[in-house]
Amino acid sequence: MSTVIQKMNQFKIILGSASPRRQSILKELGLDFSVKIMPVDEIYPDHLKREEIAIFLAELKAKTFEVNQNEIIITGDTVVWHNNKALGKPKNSTEAKEMLQSLSGKSHEVISSVCLKTSDQLISTYGVTKVFFKDLSKSEIEYYVNNFKPYDKAGAYGVQEWIGQIGVTKIEGSFYNVMGLPTLKIYEAFEKLLKSTD
Repeated sequence: MSTVIQKMNQFKIILGSASPRRQSILKELGLDFSVKIMPVDEIYPDHLKREEIAIFLAELKAKTFEVNQNEIIITGDTVVWHNNKALGKPKNSTEAKEMLQSLSGKSHEVISSVCLKTSDQLISTYGVTKVFFKDLSKSEIEYYVNNFKPYDKAGAYGVQEWIGQIGVTKIEGSFYNVMGLPTLKIYEAFEKLLKSTD
């Protein structure tokens, strides 16, 4: 195990996310953590764009926590940016199908942010990945939405699921970023945090 992860595990790490993808990725990184969810309205000012939205929402989630000494809160957010607007989580099957139809045959950006909060610091970072979809047929979109119900996913899809397996033609950037956690960026944030606490 890397020295960075070993040192991080000396803290009490709390992941402020219900996302099973984020939980799985942090486990794969070798982190020991607990999960605690704080209710928050994911509303952001209209003038924000791209990574500004992702960072604002990650920090909004982090600020709902009171942090004790030797604790680190990790929060994150993912924004699908397409046609100069953010695609959030679909409210229903109709909206999910409309989102996927808009992504069909085109590229879009997935922006995932991470915020680390300690008793005296707030460190935010983000990653950007470009994702390309083939032309998706109506039946492919309907099959995916009806069977996988992607209502907890920005842009109405999970890249690791069926639609990603048959629909994504190319990815430029980090795959884990598309899943919801920019692992390289979070590792660099860990290093920055540890240097500041030495």
